Amino acid sequence: MTDVEPHDVPEEAVAMLQQYLENEHEFLSWLGFTVEEFETGRMVGTIPFDDKLTNPTDPPTVQGGVASTLIDVVGGIALRPYLTDPLDDDIATINLNVNYLRPAAGDLTATAEVIRAGGSVGVSYIEVVSETPDGSEELIAVGQGAYRLFRS
Repeated sequence: MTDVEPHDVPEEAVAMLQQYLENEHEFLSWLGFTVEEFETGRMVGTIPFDDKLTNPTDPPTVQGGVASTLIDVVGGIALRPYLTDPLDDDIATINLNVNYLRPAAGDLTATAEVIRAGGSVGVSYIEVVSETPDGSEELIAVGQGAYRLFRS
């Protein structure tokens, strides 16, 4: 349920956002973040497995903060179509809840779904899947984020 109707996001805007997140946002580009899908009310993003992001375990597992970052990023970006200006208005995280279900040993892929977009606050639900140490693809974390929506 949403209180605010979303805007259609033109393909050019999706491409601009993707270019920014993948190549110009210093932290996300360092993590190797990529936009897999972006449509109204839903976003999918990936951070690839990299040894620099792992815990010192055998076999190496992805440090939990990487999943938390991914949850925060896709949860917030999924709300952009609900802003007055999806490219120029701002979003800030109010609260982030992450539940870790099992260790991750591969690429992390998060899917965010907008639960509600109100006048000044939006909420997203996010699931993260990854290969686990035993080689199976599993749900490794779930999260929910509340975001302040700054509309122009």
